[in-house]
Amino acid sequence: MNVLDQCERAREASLQIAAASTDVKNLVLYELAEDLRVNKSKIITANKKDLSENRKLPEAMLKRLKVDESKINDMVAMVASVAKLDDPVGKVLSKTELDKKLILEKVTVPIGVIACIFESRPEVVVQISALAIKSGNVVLLKGGAEAANTNKVLADIIRKSIKDNEGIPEDAVQLLETREQVRKILQMDDFIDLLIPRGSNELVKYIQNHTKIAVLGHAEGICHVYVDVKADMQKALDICVDAKCQYPAVCNAMETLLVHKAIAQEFLPKIKQRYDAAKVELRGDIKTRKILQGIKAASEKDWNTEYNDLILSIKIVNDVDEAIKHINKYGSGHTDAIVTENKTTANRFLQLVDSSSVVHNASTRFADGFRYGLGAEVGISTNKIHARGPVGLEGLVIYKFMLKGDGHIVATYSGEKARKFTHKRL
Repeated sequence: MNVLDQCERAREASLQIAAASTDVKNLVLYELAEDLRVNKSKIITANKKDLSENRKLPEAMLKRLKVDESKINDMVAMVASVAKLDDPVGKVLSKTELDKKLILEKVTVPIGVIACIFESRPEVVVQISALAIKSGNVVLLKGGAEAANTNKVLADIIRKSIKDNEGIPEDAVQLLETREQVRKILQMDDFIDLLIPRGSNELVKYIQNHTKIAVLGHAEGICHVYVDVKADMQKALDICVDAKCQYPAVCNAMETLLVHKAIAQEFLPKIKQRYDAAKVELRGDIKTRKILQGIKAASEKDWNTEYNDLILSIKIVNDVDEAIKHINKYGSGHTDAIVTENKTTANRFLQLVDSSSVVHNASTRFADGFRYGLGAEVGISTNKIHARGPVGLEGLVIYKFMLKGDGHIVATYSGEKARKFTHKRL
């Protein structure tokens, strides 16, 4: 099947799934959770083939590519959690009486056809599909070639779960399998309403520069943790280790550590011990290297780099304002955190750092749709329109105005004897 055929079928499917009831959508999701559980061995076998065929990839990429029983269990839990969430479609956001028996409602509706282009992480197939189904959208999925076997198995399981239940068209979820299809998809603005890229900075920027379709996402995840003069030392150590080491290959991992000059002499040697144990490569500014002798020098490029690896840049700053200035200059607007017991300083940081998620006394790794209670996420957006931060169900609906009258005409409200609108909020 060519891309045009898939897009036409997707557009047709979007009209059907938009009208699907909550019960029908939830039934598909609960069956999908069970089908994933039943097919664990099949998924793992396909994934082992992908790992074998791509063993020369960097370690961080292989970690994202790998799907084991634990990851499948997470997928199952995620799908079930999405099923339990409120249906975002059909909510009346506002209701206004324009005049007697002339009522205007603002109601949430699905966006329509969404295309998601992603790299390495096969679980994205399940995440996006579950959210699309619950929000009444159709999704076209294009994963990286390195995960082709796993993506195919997961897409087949999802389509079977849909097919086994009436009310949602099987073409609500479709898989694209070639690089050429990606180039064609970017030109399908007559059929696709939203593009969601998940992957490298290069991938996101390529998509943004080669399509007329609206793009939701972020190009980089340059996240910071600032350890303030009033930080609790143990909290700071634990948070900084978690933010960098818990899973370094993801967009909400810390890439730059900022430390107040008054505690640097005490804090930096302690955190270095923890990072050495985790095999983190440290790079520092001049002041940092005077305390942590022997580490590499951090360059201007380092402050702008998303490592996605066990590498960390460190800078000593004079105060919270310098930390904020550094973050707003070099950060990507993703997620940034402060560790301090001073509430005034914390509030200043939270208000002035211009990022989609700002965090006080917790790890940047919490910036995630599942952890935020969104069920899952289609991605994290640093945009300032429509949706920002981890984008879950609410970010996959838009709204329409529904006007209900009783023979009303505009002429009645025009001219010298025009009838006045009531514009009464209901």
